[in-house]
Amino acid sequence: MYKQFLRLFFSVTGILMICIAQAQDSLNNEKPQMADAMRSNGKIYVVVAVLLIILAGLFLYLFQTDRKLTRLEQKNK
Repeated sequence: MYKQFLRLFFSVTGILMICIAQAQDSLNNEKPQMADAMRSNGKIYVVVAVLLIILAGLFLYLFQTDRKLTRLEQKNK
């Protein structure tokens, strides 16, 4: 189960990196106004912090669930 989780994690990470790289290329000529406004006000750091907290919570939940399932599988054997 842990190996499957790692495969899924790295697959999703790779896909996200590709999407981010393509988005960077398409935005070279245009500057997003909302991002500039949020960056100048310092609110972009709040958005990033909230997203990181949510992602950390999801990964922690997945890790704990995987551990519980592993214990139940070993108990049933």
